[in-house]
Amino acid sequence: MADFFTYKGYPLVRKGRQIYYGNMSDDYVCMITIMATRKIKELEVANKVKVVLMQTAEDVDASQMIVKNSDRNSLYEALEMAYTWLDKTK
Repeated sequence: MADFFTYKGYPLVRKGRQIYYGNMSDDYVCMITIMATRKIKELEVANKVKVVLMQTAEDVDASQMIVKNSDRNSLYEALEMAYTWLDKTK
């Protein structure tokens, strides 16, 4: 099994501006999308981030997959929100 970066015990997988947070084998996972960034010195920092809690079951209709969503002003805030949501689903 591949080693993933983790945050508070849940794996993080990034592709472009999307980050999947959580175990795909669990009932829920969060999708974090970086909507906008700003430059601080020479570093690009996310300043508009969308967080979506979604079901992972294959038999769920696509229109019913999204359970919650929220916008945050930083990646840290988004990860904290995602962690809280995932932790409550346990």
